[in-house]
Amino acid sequence: MAAARTAGVDWAAEAHEVCVSDEGRAAERFSVAHDEEGIAALTAKLTRAGVARVAIERPDGILVERLLAAGLEVLAIHPNQVKAARPRFAVAHGKSDRFDAYVLAELARTDAHRFRVLVPDSDETKALRALTRTREDMVAARVELANQLRAQLAAFWPGALIFADVDSPISLAFLRRCPTPADAKGLGPKRLAGFLARHRYSGRRSPTELLERMRSAPAGRTGELEAEARRAAVLGLVGALEPIVAEIRELTSQIRGALAAHPDAALFAPLFRDAKTAICPATLIAELGDCRERYPSEGAMAADAGMSPVALESGKLRVATFRRACDKRLRLAVATLADSTRHWHPWAREVYARARARGQDHPHAIRTLGRAWIRVLWRCWQDRVPYDPARHGNFGQLQPLGG
Repeated sequence: MAAARTAGVDWAAEAHEVCVSDEGRAAERFSVAHDEEGIAALTAKLTRAGVARVAIERPDGILVERLLAAGLEVLAIHPNQVKAARPRFAVAHGKSDRFDAYVLAELARTDAHRFRVLVPDSDETKALRALTRTREDMVAARVELANQLRAQLAAFWPGALIFADVDSPISLAFLRRCPTPADAKGLGPKRLAGFLARHRYSGRRSPTELLERMRSAPAGRTGELEAEARRAAVLGLVGALEPIVAEIRELTSQIRGALAAHPDAALFAPLFRDAKTAICPATLIAELGDCRERYPSEGAMAADAGMSPVALESGKLRVATFRRACDKRLRLAVATLADSTRHWHPWAREVYARARARGQDHPHAIRTLGRAWIRVLWRCWQDRVPYDPARHGNFGQLQPLGG
């Protein structure tokens, strides 16, 4: 019986190169546009050609979803793995989209057991992933703009930095009202007190203290034209930050609602001391996905989360190095969980303390604790059983230490 054909798709933003492999021979090559007509033609051609398995260099997106919907088995292969495999199929060190499509098709034929088969996630998980990743991107944009605003103020008016965060709503409102020292000349304790009351200031400093901080800062020597330019720059950055800050707040609210409706929410909820915590557990659920076969062992989950080192052994050299190839979002979520629990969870506190006692710095100790938590996370996730300190881990043995 003839083996089923495989295909490789070299993905691109505007067009995709496709190669169909039949027992190592490129039986068919073609290119399709990244539009509805092109994607529909691609799935139809692959089905007619008897293709059962497709390899592609990305794990998500419209094209992947359409291939899965067509009933094809889809393998997600990292670009670094494709790069490492090229010399197997060519002597010259060339690269082209057509050649990469052939390499992908051959990997799908000969090395399918080495790569993850994609399984569609539920609508709830996809929604949570879209919300958490969008929020992450917006937070990155907010941090970049906030750094620019802080640098702008430090260059001519550091006295305006009277609040803890330059991108907080009250700080942005203050800078919109007083973008330059000239705009704040008539500001006294009573007017500032009214401003603080209107914006529900929750800090511990009085209006007099805030004014003293503003006036004790070094004063710049800007000319009239530069002052106007600086004023425009500050107002521009404030105008860019305000909607981003508001949208992040709205996305956080939506994430909280989506998390509450997700069937896996109860699994990790006991790991967080504050019941209102949403971003970290939502990211964990979104990045792990629904397919339990994705991580057949706790070691696989630890590697993908960047919580286990990479071993390098050659001759007498035997070292463990930081794992860079991993799901960065999952790593951040596990590290956030570890850093949080070391403050209140007796078992986590002990694991972290022992790691520091062995000479590990803080980031390394957090990864050690994260690796320990992975064992618990994986068990809860696989069994679909909420975390219970009496059942998972060595919490019971450490109860006397935590008292």
